[in-house]
Amino acid sequence: MLIHIWAFWAGLPLGEGWGLNGDPLETNLINLGAVLGILLYFGQGPLNSLLSNRKEAILSAIRDADERYEEAAERLKQARARLEQAKAKAESIRVEGLAQMKRENSDLMRAAEEDSKRLEDSKNATIRLEEQRAIEEVRRQVSRLALERASEALKRRFRPELHARMIDHCISLLSTFEITN
Repeated sequence: MLIHIWAFWAGLPLGEGWGLNGDPLETNLINLGAVLGILLYFGQGPLNSLLSNRKEAILSAIRDADERYEEAAERLKQARARLEQAKAKAESIRVEGLAQMKRENSDLMRAAEEDSKRLEDSKNATIRLEEQRAIEEVRRQVSRLALERASEALKRRFRPELHARMIDHCISLLSTFEITN
């Protein structure tokens, strides 16, 4: 019987009706079916074990990936929270900087106005001082000129006899003044 099966598979003639099968597709299908049957019968245990081990490895990798995903999601959540804090702090710094800039600008403007006012006051004081100096100079010149003219007029009008009479008059006024005191 075994010879008949082998001959059948090999395509050898064993009597009438049997002959060499030259169709490669037909013989390959038969060979393939036989090999698969033998593999299923004898390889079922190791194949199941191999598939089971592979299934466990895949499930373990999936669990690890899920854990890493959860950790990454948590780190992302924390990073987003830190980002939001950083944005809020940056906005606070920006607002504070703008307020500081406005304060400093107003302080500078006030200082500039005060400096301008001081300069204006100093300018006005300097102008008044120069006006007073000019007025005093003009007074001195006018007084000097008046004295010069008066002196010239007196020199022209006073003669020695008028001069003597004036001195006598002043002496008499002084003697009257001493007696009353």
